[in-house]
Amino acid sequence: MSHGFTDPARQSATAFRALMEAMARPGSIHTLSGAAAPGLSPAAATVLLLLADPTTPVHLAGGDPDLAAWLRFHAGCPLTGPEGAALALGRWPLDLDPLPKGLPDYPDRSATVIMELDRLDDDGPRLTGPGIRDHARLSLPATAPFVANRRLFPMGLDFIFTCGDRLACLPRSTRVEAA
Repeated sequence: MSHGFTDPARQSATAFRALMEAMARPGSIHTLSGAAAPGLSPAAATVLLLLADPTTPVHLAGGDPDLAAWLRFHAGCPLTGPEGAALALGRWPLDLDPLPKGLPDYPDRSATVIMELDRLDDDGPRLTGPGIRDHARLSLPATAPFVANRRLFPMGLDFIFTCGDRLACLPRSTRVEAA
C-alpha cells in the first residue's frame, strides 16, 4: 500500500493551506505533494487525503483499480456512484452531468471535482470573479462546460485541477471566457 502522509500533522496543515490559497485565488497554480496513491499524481493523492473522510462519499471515475483500496485504508470514505458524490475524481473528459450541482435552497449540496490534467499552466481561457484582482488564465481542458457551470451559480460544481505536484482551483463563482 503506497503511503499517505509521513508526518500527518505538518503535511496536512501545509497542504490544506495551499489548497485553500488555490481556492481563494482561482487560476493561481500551487505546488502540493505529500501522498502517493496508485495511478494518481502526488497533488491529487494529497487532495484526497485532505478532503476524504468517513462522512464524505467519493466517486472514482475510472483510474487504477487499487485506488479504491488505498482510499478506504487511508481515508475510510464510502465510495459511491456519481449521483451521490460529495467528491468526484477523474481525468478529462469526465461526464459532469450526473454529479450533484446543489439545490436552490441548499447550493452546498454539490460535488467538488478533482480533475487530473495532462497540463496545468497559466494560459488559456480568461478567468474573472471573486479572488481574482484583474483576471487570470488557466489551461482548462475545454471552455464550454465551465461557462455552463458558472450559469448555475450559486449552484454548480467546484473544481480542483491537478497535474503532477501542481494544483489550481476553479470555484463555481468564477467567470470563464474563451481565450
